[in-house]
Amino acid sequence: MQPFTLPEFYVPYPARLSPHLEQAREHSREWARAMEMIDVPQHGIAIWTEADLDAHDYALLCAYTHPDATADRLNLITDWYVWVFYFDDHFLELYKRSHDLAGARAYLDRLPAFMPVEGDITEEPSNPVERGLADLWTRTVPARSADWRARFAVSTRNLLDESLWELENINAARLSNPIEYVEMRRKVGGAPWSANLVEHAADAEVPARVAATRPLQVLRDTFSDAVHLRNDLFSYEREVTEEGELSNGVLVVERFLDIDTQAAADTVNDLLTSRLHQFEHTAATELPAVLDEHAIDPAGRLAALAYVKGLQDWQSGGHEWHLRSSRYMNRETTPDEVAGLGLAVGFGGTGSLVPAAGLPGIPGIPSLGTSAIRVIPSLLATAPRRLRSFANVPFRVVGPTPLPEFYLPYTSGQSPHLDHSREEAVRWARSVGLLDRVPGIWDEHKLRAADFALCSAGIHPDATAEELDLTTGWLTWGTYADDYYPAIFGASRNLAAAKLTNERLRSFMPVDGPLTELPVSALERGLADLWERTTRGMEPAAQASFRRAVDVMLDSWLWELANQFHNRIPDPIDYLEMRRATFGSDLTMSLCRLARGNSVPAEIFRTRPLRALENSAADFACLLNDLYSYQKEIQFEGEIHNAVLVVENFLGCDRDRAVEVVNGLMTARIRQFEHVVDRELPDLFDRLDLDGEARAAIGSYARELQNWLAGVLRWHQGTHRYEEAELRYHPSADRRPFGSPTGLGTSAADVHRLAAR
Repeated sequence: MQPFTLPEFYVPYPARLSPHLEQAREHSREWARAMEMIDVPQHGIAIWTEADLDAHDYALLCAYTHPDATADRLNLITDWYVWVFYFDDHFLELYKRSHDLAGARAYLDRLPAFMPVEGDITEEPSNPVERGLADLWTRTVPARSADWRARFAVSTRNLLDESLWELENINAARLSNPIEYVEMRRKVGGAPWSANLVEHAADAEVPARVAATRPLQVLRDTFSDAVHLRNDLFSYEREVTEEGELSNGVLVVERFLDIDTQAAADTVNDLLTSRLHQFEHTAATELPAVLDEHAIDPAGRLAALAYVKGLQDWQSGGHEWHLRSSRYMNRETTPDEVAGLGLAVGFGGTGSLVPAAGLPGIPGIPSLGTSAIRVIPSLLATAPRRLRSFANVPFRVVGPTPLPEFYLPYTSGQSPHLDHSREEAVRWARSVGLLDRVPGIWDEHKLRAADFALCSAGIHPDATAEELDLTTGWLTWGTYADDYYPAIFGASRNLAAAKLTNERLRSFMPVDGPLTELPVSALERGLADLWERTTRGMEPAAQASFRRAVDVMLDSWLWELANQFHNRIPDPIDYLEMRRATFGSDLTMSLCRLARGNSVPAEIFRTRPLRALENSAADFACLLNDLYSYQKEIQFEGEIHNAVLVVENFLGCDRDRAVEVVNGLMTARIRQFEHVVDRELPDLFDRLDLDGEARAAIGSYARELQNWLAGVLRWHQGTHRYEEAELRYHPSADRRPFGSPTGLGTSAADVHRLAAR
């Protein structure tokens, strides 16, 4: 008996089947045999028999997921999938079952030699995985650009190397938390790798200028999450009950929310649906804008659209394959669904965001098989969830939020310069114009009530007076700007003015050179002053790194405005990932990283343990802020960017349950922070053979993050910013320079003129 009934999936695009299926089946069978993947023992174990390969039917997967690929490309793509699934099973049998971590590392360390971004392969393959990778790499990369090769090499290394994360969790009997799981599943599961192969199958590379932009990253990530969550639902029985696997989304949700398996499966499916809705929203609203902003030519636009359509094809085709493959839990599908494959054959599809007509090789004729028949029920079943995300009622009276007990095992000292920094913050804010006549944003009362120096004094208890003033200045400026954007640009619905403001602000962060613009607004004067004081004497590379952190925060405010204009409550995963940016986490952590000097190579901060350390700390702080600011944002500002509201919307629960879930996520992230410090950092030190100076510097950085967490908590407990009495206080009416309290109709020039007063 299956552990749960498969839910009603959201599959909005009919699957289509390539006419080259049988040729791909025969070719992949011969290729696997040539690579010694079938019926050849590895360390005494035959990983696959020919019957296993035939039953899994990876050619069917590829024929469904790449229906428009040429015969030769379909053969190559199918070989890639045979290889990646063989790797997964090979790694399971040789290293996961035996818990051989040392052997696994040695095995994985050899694989990059068989996928050089430049040059030839010089190593001799010694097993089917190495042999297959060398063959596939040689057959694939000559046809692709250097940019694509670099991206494909990274995604391939990720899915190979991060298998160690799964093995380490198995050895420690450790179940990951939901946020950690989604982040790691993208790498281990390999869907970003699949997205790269979509480009190759369609012979349509995403233009390099936009490949790293938010819309393309979100399309890739939502595609990946949907693929992996679907696979988790189908593979739960095989992975959890048969293999003892811990990396399965259903199991993670089941344990985290303390619900039964069926409820967990339904929740995972809801998240899968939400990710697909996010994919569609991004493709329809964000992708066209970024193509315009980067002046992508018609050929590049067609390539980007073909890529989007290829990702859609993959989603629908992957679902059809899961219903048919013997590898997964699918015994409760209907007889019609598992009948002849001809029922699902079609050359064209309906429901795509990208029109079939006009793209090469896509006739645009609708399929009438079972795949198409499932589309309408799928759309109807998920319509209420989609509509609920746009149905927020702003300015609801919610009252003060009952706060839970927080788990944070760290404390921090307090700088002796606190009182001085409090006064200096007011003096500095007035000197740059943050307390001038801007539409009801701040006055001195608001600034003193916020008490940003209290936060700085806990985050940096050992700072000099000058350093504490600088940190307080960044907190003051960043929070002022975070209040300014929705009050000015949100009220006027003027995204163009917000973008212009961002571009102006970037000009006050020169790298290795003097200012070339004269600041004319309070925001510009504040940033110019902070930038000069912070980067004085800093190397150009460090300046560039720090500027990227500020850029991330600036761009995240545009994302908030766009959601506000649509009255769209964000998707949970998109919200959590963007919240780090809107909170300024990268900015404040960059200041800590820069303090480490040259004793820690920059690439160390890009390793998984360091990123996990930073992300888990950032998530705790961001979610903490959302709990304290819930009444301020929901009742007094009509905001939608709050984790409590996001959880309420996603789970369909009340505020108290949402608060409980958010606090559970905070606790889970701190537990992960502790795990990284206690287990993963020492292992990283040994694996990279770091010297004593580097080890001490990273240890000091971890302690600074602990101070950061403790300081952020202390500030929330001590600030008046979120108290109801303070929320009801407004700067005097004469501070509003417009005829209406909202400033409707203001232009970008108006905003800059008024802010400059």
